[in-house]
Amino acid sequence: MDRIETMRAFMAVARECSFTAAGRRLGLSTKLVSKYVRHLEAELQTQLFNRTTRSVSLTDVGSAYLERCRPILEQLDELDALVRERQGALAGPIRLTAPTGFGSTRLPAALLPFLKRHPDVELDMTLIDSRVAIVEEGFDLAIRIGSLRDSTLIARKLVNMPLVLCAAPEYLNAHGRPQTPHALATHVCLVNNNQVDLNVWRLRAGGREHAVRHKATIQANSPGALARLAEGGLGITIAPLYTVEAALDSGRLERVLPDYETDVFGVYALYPPNRHLTRRVRALIDHLAGEFSR
Repeated sequence: MDRIETMRAFMAVARECSFTAAGRRLGLSTKLVSKYVRHLEAELQTQLFNRTTRSVSLTDVGSAYLERCRPILEQLDELDALVRERQGALAGPIRLTAPTGFGSTRLPAALLPFLKRHPDVELDMTLIDSRVAIVEEGFDLAIRIGSLRDSTLIARKLVNMPLVLCAAPEYLNAHGRPQTPHALATHVCLVNNNQVDLNVWRLRAGGREHAVRHKATIQANSPGALARLAEGGLGITIAPLYTVEAALDSGRLERVLPDYETDVFGVYALYPPNRHLTRRVRALIDHLAGEFSR
């Protein structure tokens, strides 16, 4: 049995924590994936997974083996892709992660021309609002929005994304329209709990910054969810423009304190510094930068 195929099956099971899901990823039956992993364990004379009827998890030896076989398989994939790319076409896998809202609205439209132009590129996109460990989980590229935390990752800014303070007319008609930033403290505030300072919104006008301390009445890790709650008349939120643009245009939301500026978030492409940046990933980053700069 081919060692490389058994290693690929092992990596897929480790990534999915499921033999069934690993089979779907690889296009193999669950039975065959299980056979590959058992064969690998027999050759190594060790147990790589703890198995129960409900879960699959790596043993300590399995975790150590995963760390060592991942770069081997990545290098093999790079060798295959290099040959194809030298023949003129971009080819091979790209694993990308992005926030759910952005990844299901703005990002697909930006990706579409690239994927049509390079049909041999295999995109695996994971949308999640919590932060993921890019290196540990094997991603080539992450799209992040907001202030970047200290990190060893390399970041390239793709575009600025304005934040908009807004609420539904229904809410503002019932509770009044704030005339000053500090009036926000008396309102229901819908807050993204990914932000660094959960209970402070910062607004600026006339060269002066106003740090508004409020009660984060309702919290969520998804700006899209907060925007929908605001549309429903629940309170005031600060949301990235892409999540509220259509609602503002239609009148379902309106700007609050429009004479004041809010923060502007950056949209960034992040990738590991110690991993060779393949031509296909570099081309995708350049493409996204061009698309968003419009």
